Amino acid sequence: MPRLLSKFRWLGKGFTLIELLVVIAIIAILIGLLLPAVQKVREAAARMSCQNNLKQFGLANHSYHDVNRFFPPGGQIGTNGDWGDERGSWLVYILPYVEQDNMYKIIQWNTYAPLGSSATGAMSNANFVNGRVIKNYRCPSDGSFIGQPYSNYVGSMGPQCAPSNCSFAPYYKYCQPITAGLGNWGYDTSADHGNTTDSSQLRGMFNRLGCKINIASVTDGTSNTIMLGESLPTQHDHLTNGGWQGLNGGAAHVTTIVPINYRSDGSSCGATPPGRDAWNVSWGFKSNHSGGANFVLADGSVRFLPQSIDHMTFQLLGCRNDGLPVTLP
Repeated sequence: MPRLLSKFRWLGKGFTLIELLVVIAIIAILIGLLLPAVQKVREAAARMSCQNNLKQFGLANHSYHDVNRFFPPGGQIGTNGDWGDERGSWLVYILPYVEQDNMYKIIQWNTYAPLGSSATGAMSNANFVNGRVIKNYRCPSDGSFIGQPYSNYVGSMGPQCAPSNCSFAPYYKYCQPITAGLGNWGYDTSADHGNTTDSSQLRGMFNRLGCKINIASVTDGTSNTIMLGESLPTQHDHLTNGGWQGLNGGAAHVTTIVPINYRSDGSSCGATPPGRDAWNVSWGFKSNHSGGANFVLADGSVRFLPQSIDHMTFQLLGCRNDGLPVTLP
């Protein structure tokens, strides 16, 4: 009697080595075609998540304004004007409005207790605030400094000049006096680096010394004025200076004078691109999103502005009170 297994004897032939290589090559090509599409979908999701973060910050800023009649201070020092009396950035003051009320409640506002210090006091390690990482304070498209207490979200100083020994032609001309023939381009009369407590010297919405800005201060209209935007810790010389909680951590000194996504990751002022030590280059709005960055306008709406935006239009959007008409791109 014939063996049962003989019925299932393989009558065909196997693949040759060349055929296997061809199949593998086809699969590799298909994967290569698929990966860019997957990456685009992933970046689109990250960009939407980033926009959602900014939307929450816009709402939080307006909620703070409803309670206090001013937007939160970009940064705050004690009443004696001593920078060592650290009182936090705007990212601290919105904590109760972004579901972080418990963290805000444990802050001890002790005089002369720097936020970044290890001593007991305001936002020190002892009360578990200093060094705390908040997920929504980071843009998902930025994979740098994972696990570090930095933020990608910054308040706008508008067209505020930040002079240094590393100018960035042709944009530095916008910091020159009006008498230089630039008309309304001349912003030199405002405080250098935004370091002022006089709101009349601040072109935008935030600075690190606590200028009080309210909706009435935005005479150009809240739908025509940038309030918040994105930047990159690897590209800004202060965003890794202590953390999101500090007034000097970069959260409130970013200027529209620098074009969107103007890179500053070189080793020094003389490098190409320039280094982060160049204040007037690194203090710009930057992102890892292709072609531009996300912004929140003073009315709380979120917009993606292209890096190809006309530079004058960008300045007009940055300044809250220049009195000039502007059309969003």
